[in-house]
Amino acid sequence: MADALRLEIDRLRAELNRHNELYYQHAAPEISDLEYDRRLKELADLEEKLGEPVPDDSPTRRVGEAPVDRLTPVTHRVPMLSIDNTYNLEELQEFFRRTEKALEGEPIEWVVELKIDGVAVSILYEQGQLVRGVTRGNGIVGDDITHNVRTVLGVPKKLAGKSAPPVVELRGEIYMIESDLVLLNEELAEENRRRQEEAERAGKEFKPRPPYKNTRNVAAGTIRLLDPKLCRERRLRFFCHGIGYAEGLTTKNHTEFLGKAAKWGAPVAPHIQSFPTSAEALAYCETVVESLHSLDFEVDGLVVKVSDFGQRERLGRTSKSPRWVVAYKWEKYEKMTTVREIRVQVGKTGALTPVAELEPVDIAGTTVSRASLHNFEEIARKDVRVGDVVIVEKAGKVIPHVLRVEKHLRSDELPEYPLPTACPACGGELAKDEGGVYLRCINPECPAQLQERLRYFAGRNAMDIEGLGDKVVAQLVERGLTKTYGDLYRLTKEDLLTLDLVKEKKAEALLAGIEASKSRGLARLLDGLAIRHVGTSVSKILARRYGTIERLRAATAEELSAIHDVGDVIAESVAQFLASDRGKAILDDLASLGVKLESDEPAVATSQVLAGKTLVVTGTLVKYKRDEIKELIEAHGGKAAGSVSKKTDYVVAGEAAGSKLDKAKELGVPILTEDEFEALLASEPG
Repeated sequence: MADALRLEIDRLRAELNRHNELYYQHAAPEISDLEYDRRLKELADLEEKLGEPVPDDSPTRRVGEAPVDRLTPVTHRVPMLSIDNTYNLEELQEFFRRTEKALEGEPIEWVVELKIDGVAVSILYEQGQLVRGVTRGNGIVGDDITHNVRTVLGVPKKLAGKSAPPVVELRGEIYMIESDLVLLNEELAEENRRRQEEAERAGKEFKPRPPYKNTRNVAAGTIRLLDPKLCRERRLRFFCHGIGYAEGLTTKNHTEFLGKAAKWGAPVAPHIQSFPTSAEALAYCETVVESLHSLDFEVDGLVVKVSDFGQRERLGRTSKSPRWVVAYKWEKYEKMTTVREIRVQVGKTGALTPVAELEPVDIAGTTVSRASLHNFEEIARKDVRVGDVVIVEKAGKVIPHVLRVEKHLRSDELPEYPLPTACPACGGELAKDEGGVYLRCINPECPAQLQERLRYFAGRNAMDIEGLGDKVVAQLVERGLTKTYGDLYRLTKEDLLTLDLVKEKKAEALLAGIEASKSRGLARLLDGLAIRHVGTSVSKILARRYGTIERLRAATAEELSAIHDVGDVIAESVAQFLASDRGKAILDDLASLGVKLESDEPAVATSQVLAGKTLVVTGTLVKYKRDEIKELIEAHGGKAAGSVSKKTDYVVAGEAAGSKLDKAKELGVPILTEDEFEALLASEPG
């Protein structure tokens, strides 16, 4: 048994070592990250089962791969460890639970960043001057790539300002954007054509170089080239996302460090968010994936970190990875196909969404025949045309999207896609969002909008009307049986029996579902009304806060914007809808038909003693849980924020308050105990 285990362990080690070499030294991986991690876990399980000491050179103990022979090896002053990976939200929740247990009773600031699919690098500065750039290598020893790092866009040759410490390592990712990969492949195709012609004239054979497959492989191969001229031509870029060795740095947490790095002139990874609770960080991780299509660089996950450096030190590390950070990754699949047509859909708020109809292609076991192009600015940015050969990506649970156009395969006669001048459904006038990217049909009677609004209104998260599916809704609109939400509640059995495939039993069940939906309550109704920027969570917040539609109608946009998770844009949208003739008519009509416009839960008692005030809570509280005090702040008109700034009015500090308390003292922000906070709530506004 033991001999068989050893043989399988040796086989897996050899296989993983080979894949490590392909990935790190040759930038030519043969398997996906997910498949690699599965085999690595299989090896770890077998090593544990065998019960013998695991050698240090086992892939389960090593970070990366040996340095490249032709480059000078450099030992990292602080090991450049890899990050543990998770591939689902359950594993991510377990990371949160494990970390919170290790730091039991301590407030934790969580930072969520994009995991950019590039090459990890450490850049050393001494007295503000760039001294050396080094790859991760095996985590202990990397390759000296200073000659190439100096050509990378965004890498400061000298740190700006006077606040940089005497010695500091900026750690981050060197990457390539998709549009530069498109240009690189176009240039390669042109070079292949030129050399092919030269070979034909000379009567010689010529084997064209294949196009580059993805940005990560190009970045990894380029950064190790000996000729910096080639690196400069390929326009690699840099994002800073961490710190290595430093001398004289007084920063206490990651958020503060990134702020300083930006002031020094280092480009910091975009879309970084911090959260006071793991629940908020988890919710963000769950939803942010859907917006990443607009980025021009590859992202293969998110990185979740504990911000406080002291807490990081106490959490420590394993032989491979720090315990204070984890990567939440999603598996990406890419396939090449052709755009057969671009259609335009009209959504419930009038937004026009272009969709690429594709030559069907199998991606990860699913036949994909269409992909969202999201908006017309994205079509222009990627220059998508009917007839183009494109790379379609499917990542995690996100709908497939066009990653890039293979322009080197484009025929010259393909015309640019024209911007619509009228609504494709009703021919109505279009308007572009102010400061936004969407074109919208502004005709409130547009049948396509009505159909989408009714479909959403009947959906599970809203009024949950059983049996009112897409086909039934489409027929109701086409035949003029429903022109408003209220018309659903006026439908008769006779009306429904005129629809295709609707018999008496189905008609009766549908009428029963419509009747039952009247009692769903205010939160579901607000969600179902398709008010711009208002989704399920905001609907619940508003319903719980105000209790009835009358109280919500009486609230001003300013009052609404003071509620945590609402803000100015949502508040203005809600206030405008409720005050508009259309909004009033919809709600009055629904009320007359017996639709419940009250919340199932009693409204939270409120005052305006904290109106316009921003409060930050830090430390361990005795009287309140974190969610309870946040709700209390909002109930009294205040806004509960996650970080201290000059705009903070009060900081409520419990025991073991850390960097936020220090920041408040530094900025002169008033600091309250729990008793002082309660006394403030009991005072008169003003």
